[in-house]
Order: sequence, then structure tokens, then C-alpha cells
Amino acid sequence: MNIKKKLDEYLNSYLVDGQVAFKSSRMRTSSFECACADINSYIDDNKEDDTFQTKLFKYIDDKELKDSDVYNKVDIDRRLFSKIRSNKDYHPSKETIILLGLALELDESEIEDLLKSASYSLPMNTTFDLIIRFCFKEKIFDINKVNEFLYDHECKLLN
Repeated sequence: MNIKKKLDEYLNSYLVDGQVAFKSSRMRTSSFECACADINSYIDDNKEDDTFQTKLFKYIDDKELKDSDVYNKVDIDRRLFSKIRSNKDYHPSKETIILLGLALELDESEIEDLLKSASYSLPMNTTFDLIIRFCFKEKIFDINKVNEFLYDHECKLLN
């Protein structure tokens, strides 16, 4: 039996709709229950209350902008923006978050914070990320100028 098929069978035997389903009470031990309590405690102690959505709309409110001001400035589709507003669990792309940051004219630490809230970052080891970081640091929010920098360095363009 090949390893991929074996993995699929293993996963299917323990997962139901993406959730762990233990089929045998033998697998439930006090050490397992202890580990679950430890991990639940860890999650509760370390999970941030601010989601990407709450951070984004706080920035919009703080800057006294309308939603349309934000999504029109960087040409983000209105339906995509509506999805971000209405679905607290929606996970936008890194590019979308960068575009929103440009529209909001965030500073370097604010864009890092917004990206982090969606599990992204701007590492210092890729040309694309360094250019984006540079633009926020230097307050270059014009999407055309940002794309010009990206193009000049043979990086993927925004939008």
C-alpha cells in the first residue's frame, strides 16, 4: 500500500468533518485528557481577542473613513470588502491586506499588526516584502508607485 493511501485511511479513521473523532475509549487516557486541558488553557491564555476584522474596522473608524473610501482607493471589489465586513472568520489574502493598509495609509507597525492579525508578516528576506515594508515606512501609499517598485525588481504586482 502506498504511503499517501495509508495516510488517507489513517486520517479518515480519526477525522469526521475535520474534527478528531476517537473511535475507541481505550485512546482516552488521563494523560490525554490532561494534555487537552493544557492545550485548551494555553489557547485561552494566548489567543488574541482582536481578529483581523475588528482591527481593520477599528483602523477605518479611527481614520473616520467610509468603507467605500477604502475599497475604491485601491480598487478592491466591493463584494470582497462586504465579505470581509460580514464574515468574522473570512481570511483574506496577504495582498488584500496590503492593499487595505495602503488605502488606510497605515504606518509600518500598523501594517505589521494588521497582517499579524491574519497570520501574515513582512519578513526581511524577500524582495517583495522588503519593498512593501519600505513603502509603508516611507509613507508611499500610491498603488501605482508601489507597483512600479515591484515591477522594477521583477516582483509580483499588487492588484
